Amino acid sequence: MIEGADSRGNPAKYLIIGPSWIGDMVMAQSLFKRLKADDPRNEISVMAPSWTRPLLERMPEVAESLDSPFQRGELNWLSRRRYGRELRGRGFTHAIVLPNSFKSALTPFHAGIPERVGWRGEWRDPLLTDCRRLDKKKFPLMVQRFVALAFPADHPPVGEWPNPELQVRPDELELACRRLELNRERPVLALCPGAEYGSSKQWPAAGHIELANLYLRRDWQVWLFGSNNDRAIAAEIAAGLEPGLAVGCRDLTGRTKLAEAIDLLSAAAVVVSNDSGLMHVAAALNKPLAAIYGSSSPGFTPPLSGKVELLATGIECQPCYRRECPYGHLRCLTGMQPATVAGAIDRLRKL
Repeated sequence: MIEGADSRGNPAKYLIIGPSWIGDMVMAQSLFKRLKADDPRNEISVMAPSWTRPLLERMPEVAESLDSPFQRGELNWLSRRRYGRELRGRGFTHAIVLPNSFKSALTPFHAGIPERVGWRGEWRDPLLTDCRRLDKKKFPLMVQRFVALAFPADHPPVGEWPNPELQVRPDELELACRRLELNRERPVLALCPGAEYGSSKQWPAAGHIELANLYLRRDWQVWLFGSNNDRAIAAEIAAGLEPGLAVGCRDLTGRTKLAEAIDLLSAAAVVVSNDSGLMHVAAALNKPLAAIYGSSSPGFTPPLSGKVELLATGIECQPCYRRECPYGHLRCLTGMQPATVAGAIDRLRKL
């Protein structure tokens, strides 16, 4: 592992510059777990955008969450220098910079943290004391790249990494159920139909409708999860349900904070999700998860859990990693049959 603060075996005090995306932050927990496994006394503070705080609060490895005062894409050199200098008295011994941008390395540099490690990118070598060249073949997965930064450059990790494990708060789950008038008497199929990245990662509403009708007929409930940006597709799904079954569907999009969504997803029997932040949240809750892939691939950021089925049509142009289908047909997703997803659900239920 990275050498400690001194030769006497004292624990390290880490400042982690965290990612901005929900899914990436979930995967970063594998790094935090690795650092604590090295020495449980190690102290971890994470600097990241404020919307990631509900995730960090569910990670017992994180002692402190520092809200980044900077907007995404904003350099603001002077403010980063000022903020870094304000951290100088905090006693950080190590910094790990997960984003590859130049600006993300400025705060730990100006904080004068003795050991500053990260992957090479955007000419930031002078800002890091340990700036590493990434071998993408050796570390094909994002989680591997995160965890590798916990080890010396000449001793890369071998074998598996610890999977993320978000904590659930039962009392807050009960409060959320009460506020939203939800009950858990019947099994819940959680559908996460949104995808912040774009429509090329979003299984169309028609597939969700057929799948939801199938499980509503089996006397399940269906809960729809997502942000305000997902309300349109959720409304389309709800409107397409069979009239006699629609009462069993609850549209929660835009009605829950992230912390509530974490707790409520923990109550699901199975989760069906596009490649999205909520997919990674469900995996970190160890829920049976059917993950549907369109333009993206699980080859870089797969859900980290042993209860996952990865679903893709495998057509010739997949993956293209485009936000919108460049050919206009979206067959990578329209070709995903609800019966295929239902088969995955039924297999997952037997695990």
